[in-house]
Amino acid sequence: MNIVWLLLIAAAVISGAVKGHMADVSNAMFSSATTAIELAIGLVGGMTLFLGLMRVADDAGLVRVLARALRPVFRFLFPDVPRDHPALGAVAMNFGANMLGLGDAATPFGIKAMEELQTLNPDKDTASDAMCMFVALHSSSLQLIPVMVISLRAAAGSKNPSETIVGTIFATVVSMLVAIGVSRMFARWYAMRARGGAA
Repeated sequence: MNIVWLLLIAAAVISGAVKGHMADVSNAMFSSATTAIELAIGLVGGMTLFLGLMRVADDAGLVRVLARALRPVFRFLFPDVPRDHPALGAVAMNFGANMLGLGDAATPFGIKAMEELQTLNPDKDTASDAMCMFVALHSSSLQLIPVMVISLRAAAGSKNPSETIVGTIFATVVSMLVAIGVSRMFARWYAMRARGGAA
């Protein structure tokens, strides 16, 4: 990505120099820098508010309630994981934290989940089906409160920064279902291929 950004900047400078618009390029650079600072300062306020609310929800036990409610679903998604294995608890906590926009809280649960799933993995050098499913779920996680988007819209002066919530829920539900379907499809394909190779 650094190379891409360097090429874009170089292209803008060269284009400005060739067309005789270096003054415009310089003005745009300083104007964009000022806008970035203003946006960052506005974003800090919104992020602090929503992360504070999410932390209160976490401390009140809402994430744990979600985790308990989601355990039956995760037992279906992770059939190879024993019913009472601690990996399912960590996966549920990670998903619940992501649903509430608690990215900071979701990360340690995600690491813990992968560590626990690795203890069940017969091939330590290759990710298991359960590990792949967890990564797919984590990457496409359902989000009920898009904290970052709301904060960005508020910082940019949106009159209704939270109006994207319904769209975000719909988009993340679809992405999550696709991720689950693709993960299951590749797991079955790999299992069939492995059986064919063994035969």
